[in-house]
Amino acid sequence: MSGYSSVFKKDLFKDEVVLVTGGGTGIGRCIAHELASLGATVVIAARKMDQLTATAEEIRKLGGKCDTMQINIRDAAKALELIQTIVAKHGKLTSLVNNAGGQFMSPASMLSSKGFATVVDLNLNGTFNMCKAAFDGYMGEHGGKIVNIVAECRNGFPRMAHTGAARSGIINMTKTLAIEWGPYNGIRVNCVAPGTIVSSGMKNYPENVVDMIASYDWMSPSGRYGTESEIAASVVFLLSPAASYISGVNLAVDGGSSLSKGFPEGHEMAFNPEGSLIPAYIGWPEGKDNVHNLKHVDAPPKVNDLLDKYKKKSKL
Repeated sequence: MSGYSSVFKKDLFKDEVVLVTGGGTGIGRCIAHELASLGATVVIAARKMDQLTATAEEIRKLGGKCDTMQINIRDAAKALELIQTIVAKHGKLTSLVNNAGGQFMSPASMLSSKGFATVVDLNLNGTFNMCKAAFDGYMGEHGGKIVNIVAECRNGFPRMAHTGAARSGIINMTKTLAIEWGPYNGIRVNCVAPGTIVSSGMKNYPENVVDMIASYDWMSPSGRYGTESEIAASVVFLLSPAASYISGVNLAVDGGSSLSKGFPEGHEMAFNPEGSLIPAYIGWPEGKDNVHNLKHVDAPPKVNDLLDKYKKKSKL
């Protein structure tokens, strides 16, 4: 096996065209790889073309179909232009994955109004711009599927008040769009809310935060963090025919961490502090199968090492 190894049926998305924003790195890159491995023509879009180009080359080397386009999702006119370009070039747009976004860590007491507004504009307004563009440019007449990547924030989001507000807004907007747009040829709109995921996004965190993340991965009912592949698989499911009766939901993919936190290390009721009993799903090839030298994740070393621990400790 030389390419991405999906648990889903080969050619599941044959003849489909899927747009993944923020598809050049991290979770977006993983989603793009899995969809391409299942036969989709994947269009990845972001502001930085160099990252998109690298990911597209990876996918094409594996025999997948991938196109790249530049976009600033905060510009509604450019968002519609992007959709129109995709439809003109590929004939349709069957699915949209809104993964583009960004934020920075800051306690609310130190967060400026400009910083708050910038993150809300990018995440909330940008996601709406892409949804509306997809509706106006194709899906309103032909139907389609939309998955919005948010974050698990129902219990608050300390040090992330801006993105917590934006992501919560997306979740509510998703429910509204599912109601309003369902009658338009069965448009389905859902969210995926990742918990803490070992991903390249962690490279942007301060060193002390990385140290904290690496030390407390056991503080959840599952006893570990998630992988990019586990988010990608959730997105693929919601885009698949198996989810044809699912719309307006927010699927938390967080190992149960939003339900209950663990206890202090060493406590008799601590959740698996010596290693998770739940196997980590990683779709990237390893060892002799990794003939194309695909890097499965580009996280800080202390966090990236957790993946090896998860594979060794898995019991199922």
